[in-house]
Amino acid sequence: MNGAGAGGGDPVAGVYEAVGADGLRAVVAAFYRRVPTDDLLGPMYPAHDLVGAEERLADFLAYRLGGDPRYLETRGHPRLRMRHAPFVVDRAARDRWMELMAAALDECAVAGDARERLEAFLGDVASFLMNRA
Repeated sequence: MNGAGAGGGDPVAGVYEAVGADGLRAVVAAFYRRVPTDDLLGPMYPAHDLVGAEERLADFLAYRLGGDPRYLETRGHPRLRMRHAPFVVDRAARDRWMELMAAALDECAVAGDARERLEAFLGDVASFLMNRA
């Protein structure tokens, strides 16, 4: 998952610059405000770890989109499939995650090319994490 597309470039190039560190944190915060009341995703997130989950996702996105490498420095290789293996991530969970993330992007007014690239990247990651039919 290095992000290289068929054109040889990074499909998320420029997203970090367009959205910014504060913008990414705002999107992640908007997403996590929706999680606790969601009937499908809420049970996957222990209430005591919501703040930690939010921080980890914000750090991962910043790292992967070309910003601060804090995620890599504190967590090491993302190992996303391994870290999500204990959870049932089926098509319904993947689609709901994307639905809540799209609502967060709307709330934070992420638009244009940066939104398209970010949504495509998030969709690829969400599909990659599916571990049940």
